[in-house]
Amino acid sequence: MNEKIREIFQDDKLIKRIQDKLPKLFHQAELESSRAGKIGMEVGSVREKILVALLLYKFGEENVVTDIPITEAEIDVIVHKTPISIKTITGRGFGGVKLIWTVDAQKSKEFREHYYPHCDILLQRRHNS
Repeated sequence: MNEKIREIFQDDKLIKRIQDKLPKLFHQAELESSRAGKIGMEVGSVREKILVALLLYKFGEENVVTDIPITEAEIDVIVHKTPISIKTITGRGFGGVKLIWTVDAQKSKEFREHYYPHCDILLQRRHNS
């Protein structure tokens, strides 16, 4: 992991702010992404935007590249020249991480079996309360 990114986990003031704000922001994202009591898959994009905003807050616009093409398979943001894939899940365990968006079961299985990350991964897991 890039040393600059590691700063997020060593900055006590920022950690406290994250502990206070992130659950509220993620809850709001879930409310906005819900229909008929079910959270839609678009919640992942909203959560990603929240985490990118955190990176912009911590490192500044000059150090965070956000204009990544939608066709980019893995990279969601670049921080201090380090490409990062952002993954978020809600609930217990790690069963909800999407490696690839496809309805083709065979293609999904092949991707999973041959997957190797090509960049850092920022994984955020939220427990339901």
